Order: sequence, then C-alpha cells, then structure tokens
Amino acid sequence: MSFVIAMTPTASKTSAAPYRYRPFRYYILVFALTWAFWIAAIFANTSTDTMAEGSDGGAGLSLTLMFLGLCVPAVTSIIFVLASKSPELKRDLKRKIIGFHRIKPLVIMQAIALFGGIIAVSILASTLIGQPLSQFSFTEGFSFSIAGTSALLTILVASVIEEVGWRGYGEDAIAQYHPWFRESLIFGVVWACWHLPLFFIPGTYHAGLLDFGYGYALNFLVSVVPLGFLTTWVYTKNNRSMLACIVFHLFVNFFQEKIALTPETKCIETVVITVAAVLVVLANRDLFFETRHVGRLLAYRTGEARAEAESFLACDVPMRHHRDRPQSEEPHGETATP
Repeated sequence: MSFVIAMTPTASKTSAAPYRYRPFRYYILVFALTWAFWIAAIFANTSTDTMAEGSDGGAGLSLTLMFLGLCVPAVTSIIFVLASKSPELKRDLKRKIIGFHRIKPLVIMQAIALFGGIIAVSILASTLIGQPLSQFSFTEGFSFSIAGTSALLTILVASVIEEVGWRGYGEDAIAQYHPWFRESLIFGVVWACWHLPLFFIPGTYHAGLLDFGYGYALNFLVSVVPLGFLTTWVYTKNNRSMLACIVFHLFVNFFQEKIALTPETKCIETVVITVAAVLVVLANRDLFFETRHVGRLLAYRTGEARAEAESFLACDVPMRHHRDRPQSEEPHGETATP
C-alpha cells in the first residue's frame, strides 16, 4: 500500500493535461501589436498621391509597418503553439498546414462556385436600382496600390498570412469554448474590427471605400461577419485545413477586386452573402450547432482522424485478405462452369 501511495504523485506528473486555449490573451496581443504598427503607418505617410507613386521614403516606411501589422496574427499564432508545450497542438498545426490528404476539393469548388453565384445574383439585383449589366466583366487593373506594389501580390500575401494566423490558432481558441455557430459570429465581429485602422492608411482598398463614403466602409465591416460563417464552413468541412481556407480567401479577394462591381452593388452583395450564410448554416445545422468538440477540440478532432484511419484499415484488411487468398481456397460456388 505504501508503494502505491508513493508512486501516485509521479504518475500524475507524467500524464499530460489537455491544452488550454487562451483566446483573450491571444486577441488582446494581436490587436495591440497590429494596431500599433498600422497606426504608425497612418502617420508615416498621409499623402495618398505620394503613397501611390511610391516616390517618398515615408511610403516605404508605411508599407513596411503595414506588412508587419499584417504578420502579427500569424507570428502570434506560431509563437503560442510553439510555446504551448503541447505536442498535440504542435502536431495539429503541422497537419493543418501540410495535410493535403485531408482537403476535400469538392467542398472548395462548391465554396468558390457559391461565392461566384453570390456575385452574379448581386449584379442582377443591382440592375433594379439602375446599375449596369456591364459589371459582368473584369476590371483592367486593381482599385488600390500601396507604395507602387502589385495589388495582386498584396492579395496573395494577405490571404496566406491572414489564414496562417486565424486558422493557426485564433479561430480554434474561440471554438474550444463555443459551438461553431457562436464561434463564427464572435470571430466575424473580431475580424471586422481588426481591419479598422486600414481605412485611414492612404492607398489601401479600405481607404478607397472610405473615400466613397462612410456607408461603404461600414458595409465592408458588416460583410465580414457572414463571410466568417462561410469561411468556417470551408474550414470545418475540410477537416480544419488551413490550405483550404487560403484557397477560398484568395478567390474571394480576387473576385472582389477583378469583377467590375460598383460600390452600390457591393452593398447589395452584403445582403446576398448574409442570405447565403444563413442557407449554409441551415444546410449544416449539425456542424454549426454541435457541442461535441467544446472543451476538447484537439481530442475530438484527433479522435475523428483515428476513427477515419481505423475505418480505412477495417475496409482494407478484408480486401487484402481476399486478394492474397490462394486459388485453392476459393469457394466452389464461384468456379466457372463449362
């Protein structure tokens, strides 16, 4: 009896406790650092003309500060994971980055087609308020340029870096404590607010919206929330794949820039995105409202992956046994008759 009592503390030390996500600490740090860089960028160069031409040293400084702010969620996520002392959390991040086999291409194609349909419906609806059908075309260029950099490159880099941050740690930190529906709502609001300083940095897409009027800037912020639901759908349907979200995010940004939507049509688009998000939630009620993962996100997803592997092996073993069985063991009823 004394031996068992003596060994009990040692055994308790060796058992690994489940990782505890820290969403408040994460988002406070992300907002503080991102906004610090972006507010500094506002003051580094306040001239829109100089920003676009890239002829002033302040423009280069502003671009650098903007890029550093953009990187904050990704860098913070990676630091949180590496400093967590949780092997499972580290394996989970690795799987989300390089787990190509867990991506479902059909779901990604459905999501891209859905967003294309959202744009088409928005353009058609906009004709009721006098907007032209010529919006069914590509623009010659992009609506913004930051210090003379390529807008296409900016879209690509932003899509990748943002998703590494949000899907690397940020979204899971909320989902650990809430169903996916509530998580999508919380994250959508947080994601929208994160963009706020960009409206005051000359040359950005967001500053261009503000030039059209405060209503168009507000419309962008509102549209981010239902878009968050669509991104969550892509994320969870692809086994929490970061790569799937990067592809979807890239297409969304590209469509928003290259399709010749008028500012008025983009306001209509927000309504259409909201309707689409509602339909997606209703069609996936078990996904958005299930609570099986709450409090045990890593264990729940690990269990799912293990179940999938065991199911695959269970199907594969009989097939291999049948394939490797000697001819003499074949049932007589299966032999060919003359």
